Amino acid sequence: MDNLDRGILDLLRKNARAGYGDIGSVVGLSASAVKRRVDKLVADKVIRGFTIQVDPSIDGMSTEAYVELFCRGTVAPDELLRILSGVPEVVDAGTVTGSADAIVHIRARDIPGLEAALEKVRLAPNVDHTRSAIVLTRLIHRGAE
Repeated sequence: MDNLDRGILDLLRKNARAGYGDIGSVVGLSASAVKRRVDKLVADKVIRGFTIQVDPSIDGMSTEAYVELFCRGTVAPDELLRILSGVPEVVDAGTVTGSADAIVHIRARDIPGLEAALEKVRLAPNVDHTRSAIVLTRLIHRGAE
């Protein structure tokens, strides 16, 4: 991957619907050269997919929280993945350093929906407890990268 590929990726992050000609005019390549590079980035799994992002408040999922997850004993990341994959309200999660085992981002329609999602997480046999922070105002969101 070179600087031209990075430039193409930056432009696609801003607008995944940008035309190859438009991208090429910015990075200094022809539309066909941009297409070949994008195809290669897809084939090499640098680009994992093209998608849309829907405003969660329009979609009815405007209540969100970041949750620290604390487990009993040592729990493998695969086990945490299994637990959290069963909760559709979990939109992002990762293992972390520090006293918590994982940080989980949950989106729900309302506070009762958030509470129900948290209860699903807490019922997993390896989960000891959680600590939640409800988002009041989203300040920056750059999307998935």
